[in-house]
Order: sequence, then structure tokens, then C-alpha cells
Amino acid sequence: MECEIINERPVDGRCSSGEVCVQSAPMAANGGHFKSEGNRASRPPAMYSDPSTIVPPASLSELIQTLHDVFAHEDISIEYVQTLMASYKSNPREWKKFAKFDKHRYTRNLVDDGNGKFNLMLLCWNEAQGSSIHSHANSHCFLKVLDGTVKEEMFEWPENCDQAEAMDEDGDEADRKDGSNSGMQKRDESQIVKNACGYINDDIGLHRVENPSHVDKAVTLHLYSPPFDECECFDERTGKHTTAKVTFWSKFGKRTPFGRHRNVPISCTTEAENN
Repeated sequence: MECEIINERPVDGRCSSGEVCVQSAPMAANGGHFKSEGNRASRPPAMYSDPSTIVPPASLSELIQTLHDVFAHEDISIEYVQTLMASYKSNPREWKKFAKFDKHRYTRNLVDDGNGKFNLMLLCWNEAQGSSIHSHANSHCFLKVLDGTVKEEMFEWPENCDQAEAMDEDGDEADRKDGSNSGMQKRDESQIVKNACGYINDDIGLHRVENPSHVDKAVTLHLYSPPFDECECFDERTGKHTTAKVTFWSKFGKRTPFGRHRNVPISCTTEAENN
């Protein structure tokens, strides 16, 4: 599932003031499309390809149903999904039952499993909580802010951990745990405001997400396709990386059976968990 990124396309969100807030996100060279796993070859109808045809979902349930309709096809338009998610106007009454916070770290709360095609989840960030620098296991990641504002920092892959070398000659993930001490190169930083939607995949780079506020919480809606249960986390100072298992704090509004320490967000080190 490779996408060569060549340009940027803006996706509009609405700031709390009502003004349009543009969150730019790179799009893929093949027109911004990727293949949804598990589907027979079929092209989506125009209504799921052309963002200009989108009617903003009236509710979170309607957004989820439309996402299921979109992912029922093999060929997925990145721009369409991103614009669709941005067009949903956040309503806390609709997602509050999924919003579970933990005072120690941010939480991942599964909202919908997308029939195996995608995972849709709420990430809940207490004040100043954040992730480590991480990859996305060759998945496509859409990030919409439902409440508050989050800061996204973009990083290049370490030289010894080039994305092009992420697979070994057999097509399996190569062992890259012997990272050098070159450190991480930060290339960009931006804030994603309420109702705006960003996008990233491993070809674009690595990122770190955090709630920059020390007084307000933040809630974000994430879609990952295909779903994944582990990714790589990177130490900013050394560039070294480890593989992290990721789990859910809750599923469909109910607490998972894991203890608190089994809720593993994308935070591999003490330093990362405190960012």
C-alpha cells in the first residue's frame, strides 16, 4: 500500500469563530487513492470519489454509515474521506459516550471496527498529554479534531530507518531496531483546530501529536485503514526506535478488560509519555 506524495491539497475545517481554518495535508501521486484490503476490484461510484458531491453528515452515526459505504469499494479517495470527516460538525452529545480519559496518558477508544476495513476511534487527551514520535505501520491515518486543539509535529524518517527500507527482500517488515544516534529531523509543526481534519501515512513521514493546552482537554477522531495493532516509536534525541503494541482503553463505549497499564497508547518511553 504505497503512495508517492507529490503535492499538498487543503481541507477546510471550521474554527470556533465560524471562520474557515485550512489544515493542509499531502495527497498521493495516483490522485490520492489507496486500495482497501479485503475488497474485490471495483471502482467507487462518483458520489464516493468527488469531494464536491459530499453532503455534510447530520450526525456521527451518519458519518460512520457513509464511511462504511465508501470502504465497501476497493479504490478509496484520500481527499474524499478527508473532506467527509472534516464536513462533520462535532457534536459532543453524539460522541461523549466514547470519550474516556486517563490521568496518566491519552486513551484510544474504539468507536467502530469498519468491518475489518478500518478502525474508527476517539483519542482523548488530558491537558499536556501527547504521543511519542511514531509511524503508522503502512496504514492511512485521518485525524479530525472534535474538541480543543492539537499540535502536530512532523519528522523525517531517520537516515538508517528510511521508509524505502521498511521491508526486507521477502516483503516482510525488516528488523530496524539498531537505530543510530543521529537524532530526529523535525520539518514542520502545525495546530489542527476543532472540526479540521489532517492526513498522514508513512510515505509522508513520522509525527507526534499532543494537546498543547494546560487548561483544556482535547478529543480527536481517528480513522486508520487498514487497522494495525503495533507501530514504531522513535526517540527524538537518538533516532532509535522500538516496536510498540497498541490497545484500546475502551471498545464501543465500554472499558476493556485490560488493567490500566495494559492501555498502551503510542508512547514508548517515559520521555515520550510526558510530552
